[in-house]
Amino acid sequence: MAKQIILYNLAPHVTHEQYRDYVIGEKGPLLESLSSVKKFELIKIASTPQVKAPYQYVGIMHLTSLDDFNRMDAPSPKFQEFLKKWQTMVTDVQMFFGEEIY
Repeated sequence: MAKQIILYNLAPHVTHEQYRDYVIGEKGPLLESLSSVKKFELIKIASTPQVKAPYQYVGIMHLTSLDDFNRMDAPSPKFQEFLKKWQTMVTDVQMFFGEEIY
């Protein structure tokens, strides 16, 4: 199964509580409504054993395929509007695409 994994931090003006409300009320439902997204997960990093974690959040989208996402959903007006808003709320974004092995 194809996956998109996104690591990021919140922008200084966004609290964790505000972001949680946004994810539950808007972001999560929107991403899961996309035809190429089977499931969306968001993980807030709580701690690491020895060092300060470089990222606060890990988002994982389980995709039907990377091609489906890039062809149908990524260019859609709905997704592009989401990105415009989301990008104002986050910083230090790292994005990866991959295939599940196990």
